[in-house]
Amino acid sequence: MNTRCGYVALLGVPNAGKSTLVNALVGTKVSIVSRKVQTTRFVIRGVMSQDQTQIIFVDTPGIFEPKRRLDRAMVKSAWGGAKDADYAALLIDVQRGFDAENKTIAEQLKKKEFPSLLILTKIDTIPRDQLLALAEEGQKLLEPQAVFMVSATKNDGLKDFLQFIAKRMPEGPWLYPDDQPSDLPMRMLAAEITREKLFDRLHDELPYSLTVATEAWEQRKDGSVKIDQTIFVERDGQKKIVLGKGGAMIKAVGAASRIEISKLIEAKVHLFLHVKTRENWADDPSHYRDLGLEFPS
Repeated sequence: MNTRCGYVALLGVPNAGKSTLVNALVGTKVSIVSRKVQTTRFVIRGVMSQDQTQIIFVDTPGIFEPKRRLDRAMVKSAWGGAKDADYAALLIDVQRGFDAENKTIAEQLKKKEFPSLLILTKIDTIPRDQLLALAEEGQKLLEPQAVFMVSATKNDGLKDFLQFIAKRMPEGPWLYPDDQPSDLPMRMLAAEITREKLFDRLHDELPYSLTVATEAWEQRKDGSVKIDQTIFVERDGQKKIVLGKGGAMIKAVGAASRIEISKLIEAKVHLFLHVKTRENWADDPSHYRDLGLEFPS
Protein backbone atom coordinates (compact mmCIF):
# COMPACT_ATOMS: atom_id res chain seq x y z
CA MET A 1 0.00 0.00 0.00
CA ASN A 2 1.12 3.57 -0.66
CA THR A 3 2.46 5.40 2.37
CA ARG A 4 2.05 9.08 3.17
CA CYS A 5 4.36 11.38 5.10
CA GLY A 6 4.33 15.11 5.74
CA TYR A 7 4.98 17.99 8.11
CA VAL A 8 2.60 20.16 10.13
CA ALA A 9 4.18 23.18 11.85
CA LEU A 10 2.49 24.54 14.97
CA LEU A 11 2.82 28.30 15.44
CA GLY A 12 1.58 30.72 18.05
CA VAL A 13 2.41 32.98 20.94
CA PRO A 14 4.10 31.48 24.04
CA ASN A 15 1.74 29.27 26.09
CA ALA A 16 -0.73 28.80 23.24
CA GLY A 17 -0.63 25.05 23.92
CA LYS A 18 1.72 23.86 21.16
CA SER A 19 3.82 21.47 23.25
CA THR A 20 0.80 20.05 25.07
CA LEU A 21 -0.91 19.40 21.73
CA VAL A 22 2.15 17.73 20.20
CA ASN A 23 2.51 15.42 23.20
CA ALA A 24 -1.18 14.48 22.98
CA LEU A 25 -1.06 13.85 19.22
CA VAL A 26 2.11 11.75 19.40
CA GLY A 27 0.90 9.87 22.46
CA THR A 28 4.00 10.38 24.58
CA LYS A 29 6.08 13.23 25.94
CA VAL A 30 8.42 14.69 23.34
CA SER A 31 8.28 18.35 24.35
CA ILE A 32 8.41 19.90 27.81
CA VAL A 33 5.48 21.89 29.17
CA SER A 34 5.41 24.69 31.72
CA ARG A 35 2.98 27.37 32.81
CA LYS A 36 5.78 29.87 32.23
CA VAL A 37 6.05 31.43 28.78
CA GLN A 38 8.89 30.78 26.35
CA THR A 39 9.59 27.30 27.68
CA THR A 40 10.29 25.79 24.24
CA ARG A 41 13.60 27.16 22.94
CA PHE A 42 14.09 25.24 19.71
CA VAL A 43 12.18 23.29 17.10
CA ILE A 44 11.13 19.81 18.21
CA ARG A 45 9.58 17.28 15.83
CA GLY A 46 7.03 14.86 17.23
CA VAL A 47 6.28 11.85 15.02
CA MET A 48 2.87 10.18 14.80
CA SER A 49 2.84 6.96 12.76
CA GLN A 50 -0.52 5.31 12.19
CA ASP A 51 -1.87 3.00 9.52
CA GLN A 52 -0.11 4.08 6.31
CA THR A 53 0.51 7.70 7.32
CA GLN A 54 3.32 9.38 9.22
CA ILE A 55 2.72 12.96 10.38
CA ILE A 56 5.63 14.99 11.71
CA PHE A 57 4.42 17.76 14.01
CA VAL A 58 6.89 20.62 14.31
CA ASP A 59 6.65 22.18 17.78
CA THR A 60 8.12 25.67 17.44
CA PRO A 61 9.16 28.26 20.02
CA GLY A 62 6.51 30.84 20.80
CA ILE A 63 6.43 33.95 18.63
CA PHE A 64 6.82 37.15 20.62
CA GLU A 65 8.65 40.49 20.52
CA PRO A 66 12.29 39.45 21.05
CA LYS A 67 14.47 41.34 23.52
CA ARG A 68 17.61 39.20 23.82
CA ARG A 69 19.81 37.36 21.35
CA LEU A 70 18.30 34.02 22.37
CA ASP A 71 14.81 35.47 21.89
CA ARG A 72 15.65 36.51 18.33
CA ALA A 73 17.01 33.06 17.53
CA MET A 74 13.89 31.40 18.95
CA VAL A 75 11.46 33.55 16.95
CA LYS A 76 13.45 33.06 13.74
CA SER A 77 13.48 29.32 14.39
CA ALA A 78 9.70 29.33 14.81
CA TRP A 79 9.08 30.85 11.39
CA GLY A 80 11.76 28.64 9.89
CA GLY A 81 9.97 25.58 11.20
CA ALA A 82 6.93 26.50 9.11
CA LYS A 83 8.80 27.31 5.92
CA ASP A 84 8.94 23.81 4.45
CA ALA A 85 5.90 22.30 6.17
CA ASP A 86 2.91 20.99 4.27
CA TYR A 87 0.66 22.94 6.63
CA ALA A 88 1.28 25.76 9.09
CA ALA A 89 -1.24 25.66 11.93
CA LEU A 90 -1.83 28.77 14.02
CA LEU A 91 -2.80 27.94 17.60
CA ILE A 92 -4.98 30.40 19.48
CA ASP A 93 -5.61 30.05 23.21
CA VAL A 94 -9.34 30.78 23.37
CA GLN A 95 -9.00 32.55 26.70
CA ARG A 96 -6.64 35.03 25.07
CA GLY A 97 -8.43 35.24 21.73
CA PHE A 98 -7.30 37.43 18.85
CA ASP A 99 -5.45 40.10 20.80
CA ALA A 100 -2.91 42.39 19.13
CA GLU A 101 -0.11 39.79 19.14
CA ASN A 102 -2.25 37.00 17.75
CA LYS A 103 -3.67 39.27 15.07
CA THR A 104 -0.14 40.25 14.02
CA ILE A 105 0.94 36.61 13.73
CA ALA A 106 -2.20 35.75 11.74
CA GLU A 107 -1.52 38.63 9.35
CA GLN A 108 2.15 37.61 8.96
CA LEU A 109 1.20 33.99 8.32
CA LYS A 110 -1.36 35.01 5.72
CA LYS A 111 1.25 37.10 3.87
CA LYS A 112 3.65 34.16 3.73
CA GLU A 113 1.04 32.20 1.80
CA PHE A 114 1.72 28.91 3.59
CA PRO A 115 -1.17 26.39 3.45
CA SER A 116 -2.65 27.30 6.82
CA LEU A 117 -4.95 25.89 9.47
CA LEU A 118 -6.46 27.50 12.55
CA ILE A 119 -6.58 25.57 15.82
CA LEU A 120 -8.48 27.00 18.76
CA THR A 121 -7.01 25.44 21.91
CA LYS A 122 -8.24 24.95 25.49
CA ILE A 123 -11.85 24.97 24.29
CA ASP A 124 -13.08 23.53 27.59
CA THR A 125 -12.43 26.89 29.26
CA ILE A 126 -15.04 29.13 27.54
CA PRO A 127 -18.71 28.84 26.41
CA ARG A 128 -19.47 27.46 22.93
CA ASP A 129 -20.97 30.70 21.59
CA GLN A 130 -17.65 32.44 22.24
CA LEU A 131 -15.84 29.64 20.40
CA LEU A 132 -17.98 30.13 17.33
CA ALA A 133 -17.33 33.87 17.39
CA LEU A 134 -13.56 33.27 17.61
CA ALA A 135 -13.70 30.78 14.74
CA GLU A 136 -15.52 33.33 12.59
CA GLU A 137 -13.00 36.03 13.47
CA GLY A 138 -10.12 33.68 12.66
CA GLN A 139 -11.62 32.80 9.29
CA LYS A 140 -11.65 36.47 8.32
CA LEU A 141 -8.14 37.20 9.60
CA LEU A 142 -6.26 34.16 8.33
CA GLU A 143 -8.50 32.56 5.69
CA PRO A 144 -7.30 29.08 6.72
CA GLN A 145 -8.15 25.89 4.85
CA ALA A 146 -9.88 24.57 7.97
CA VAL A 147 -10.63 25.48 11.58
CA PHE A 148 -10.38 23.02 14.48
CA MET A 149 -11.42 23.31 18.10
CA VAL A 150 -9.41 21.15 20.50
CA SER A 151 -8.61 20.50 24.11
CA ALA A 152 -5.39 18.51 24.32
CA THR A 153 -5.78 17.79 28.02
CA LYS A 154 -9.32 16.43 27.49
CA ASN A 155 -8.43 14.65 24.20
CA ASP A 156 -11.28 16.60 22.58
CA GLY A 157 -11.20 17.33 18.84
CA LEU A 158 -7.88 15.57 18.20
CA LYS A 159 -9.37 12.71 16.19
CA ASP A 160 -11.05 15.05 13.68
CA PHE A 161 -7.83 17.02 13.30
CA LEU A 162 -5.73 13.89 12.69
CA GLN A 163 -8.21 12.50 10.17
CA PHE A 164 -8.17 15.76 8.21
CA ILE A 165 -4.37 15.95 8.18
CA ALA A 166 -3.77 12.26 7.41
CA LYS A 167 -5.82 12.41 4.21
CA ARG A 168 -3.83 15.40 2.98
CA MET A 169 -0.27 14.31 3.62
CA PRO A 170 1.69 13.79 0.38
CA GLU A 171 2.43 10.26 -0.80
CA GLY A 172 5.95 9.19 0.01
CA PRO A 173 8.12 7.02 2.25
CA TRP A 174 8.18 7.45 6.01
CA LEU A 175 11.12 9.46 7.33
CA TYR A 176 11.27 7.90 10.80
CA PRO A 177 10.89 4.35 12.16
CA ASP A 178 7.35 3.65 13.31
CA ASP A 179 8.47 3.34 16.96
CA GLN A 180 10.37 6.65 17.06
CA PRO A 181 8.22 9.43 18.57
CA SER A 182 10.67 12.31 18.10
CA ASP A 183 13.82 13.50 16.36
CA LEU A 184 15.19 14.66 19.71
CA PRO A 185 18.09 12.54 21.05
CA MET A 186 17.32 11.05 24.47
CA ARG A 187 20.26 12.90 26.04
CA MET A 188 18.72 16.17 24.92
CA LEU A 189 15.20 15.24 26.00
CA ALA A 190 16.55 14.26 29.43
CA ALA A 191 18.15 17.71 29.75
CA GLU A 192 14.89 19.32 28.70
CA ILE A 193 12.98 17.37 31.35
CA THR A 194 15.32 18.66 34.06
CA ARG A 195 14.89 22.19 32.71
CA GLU A 196 11.12 21.73 32.89
CA LYS A 197 11.36 20.75 36.56
CA LEU A 198 13.47 23.85 37.23
CA PHE A 199 10.89 26.03 35.45
CA ASP A 200 8.16 24.53 37.61
CA ARG A 201 9.94 25.31 40.86
CA LEU A 202 11.81 28.57 40.24
CA HIS A 203 10.14 31.95 40.04
CA ASP A 204 10.57 35.29 38.34
CA GLU A 205 13.35 35.59 35.75
CA LEU A 206 15.77 32.90 36.95
CA PRO A 207 14.48 30.08 34.66
CA TYR A 208 15.34 32.22 31.63
CA SER A 209 18.89 32.65 32.93
CA LEU A 210 19.70 28.95 33.02
CA THR A 211 20.19 26.04 30.67
CA VAL A 212 20.80 22.32 31.18
CA ALA A 213 23.22 19.99 29.39
CA THR A 214 23.56 16.20 29.65
CA GLU A 215 27.30 15.71 30.05
CA ALA A 216 27.45 11.91 30.41
CA TRP A 217 25.16 8.93 29.77
CA GLU A 218 26.42 5.55 30.95
CA GLN A 219 24.56 2.29 30.39
CA ARG A 220 25.37 -0.03 33.29
CA LYS A 221 25.57 -3.82 33.25
CA ASP A 222 22.49 -4.14 35.48
CA GLY A 223 20.40 -2.27 32.87
CA SER A 224 20.28 1.00 34.78
CA VAL A 225 21.55 4.29 33.38
CA LYS A 226 23.86 6.80 35.07
CA ILE A 227 23.27 10.36 33.87
CA ASP A 228 25.32 13.43 34.70
CA GLN A 229 23.77 16.82 33.93
CA THR A 230 25.03 20.34 34.45
CA ILE A 231 22.76 23.30 35.15
CA PHE A 232 24.43 26.46 33.88
CA VAL A 233 23.48 29.81 35.40
CA GLU A 234 24.72 33.27 34.46
CA ARG A 235 25.82 34.55 37.89
CA ASP A 236 27.32 32.99 41.02
CA GLY A 237 24.47 34.33 43.15
CA GLN A 238 21.99 32.25 41.13
CA LYS A 239 23.68 28.99 42.13
CA LYS A 240 22.40 29.34 45.71
CA ILE A 241 18.83 29.68 44.46
CA VAL A 242 19.09 26.59 42.27
CA LEU A 243 20.66 24.58 45.09
CA GLY A 244 18.15 25.78 47.68
CA LYS A 245 18.51 25.75 51.45
CA GLY A 246 20.51 22.68 52.41
CA GLY A 247 20.33 21.51 48.79
CA ALA A 248 16.54 21.06 49.04
CA MET A 249 15.73 22.65 45.66
CA ILE A 250 18.15 20.63 43.56
CA LYS A 251 17.20 17.42 45.39
CA ALA A 252 13.52 18.00 44.54
CA VAL A 253 14.35 18.80 40.92
CA GLY A 254 16.57 15.73 40.63
CA ALA A 255 13.97 13.41 42.13
CA ALA A 256 11.19 14.65 39.81
CA SER A 257 13.41 14.54 36.75
CA ARG A 258 14.77 11.08 37.57
CA ILE A 259 11.26 9.61 37.85
CA GLU A 260 10.16 11.02 34.50
CA ILE A 261 13.33 10.06 32.62
CA SER A 262 13.09 6.55 34.08
CA LYS A 263 9.54 6.19 32.75
CA LEU A 264 10.60 7.36 29.30
CA ILE A 265 13.56 5.01 28.91
CA GLU A 266 11.94 2.21 30.94
CA ALA A 267 15.04 1.71 33.08
CA LYS A 268 16.31 2.68 36.50
CA VAL A 269 18.07 6.06 36.41
CA HIS A 270 20.88 7.38 38.60
CA LEU A 271 20.77 11.13 38.00
CA PHE A 272 23.50 13.46 39.22
CA LEU A 273 22.98 17.22 38.90
CA HIS A 274 25.74 19.81 39.06
CA VAL A 275 25.40 23.61 39.05
CA LYS A 276 28.00 25.80 37.38
CA THR A 277 28.30 29.46 36.47
CA ARG A 278 28.80 30.23 32.80
CA GLU A 279 28.53 33.95 32.26
CA ASN A 280 26.85 34.97 29.04
CA TRP A 281 26.04 31.39 28.01
CA ALA A 282 23.18 32.91 26.00
CA ASP A 283 25.80 34.67 23.83
CA ASP A 284 27.86 31.53 23.17
CA PRO A 285 27.57 30.39 19.52
CA SER A 286 28.29 26.76 20.47
CA HIS A 287 25.18 26.69 22.66
CA TYR A 288 23.05 27.75 19.70
CA ARG A 289 24.61 25.06 17.50
CA ASP A 290 23.83 22.44 20.15
CA LEU A 291 20.17 23.50 20.06
CA GLY A 292 20.01 23.68 16.27
CA LEU A 293 19.51 27.45 16.37
CA GLU A 294 21.08 30.02 14.12
CA PHE A 295 23.33 32.38 16.09
CA PRO A 296 22.02 35.94 15.52
CA SER A 297 24.66 38.56 14.82
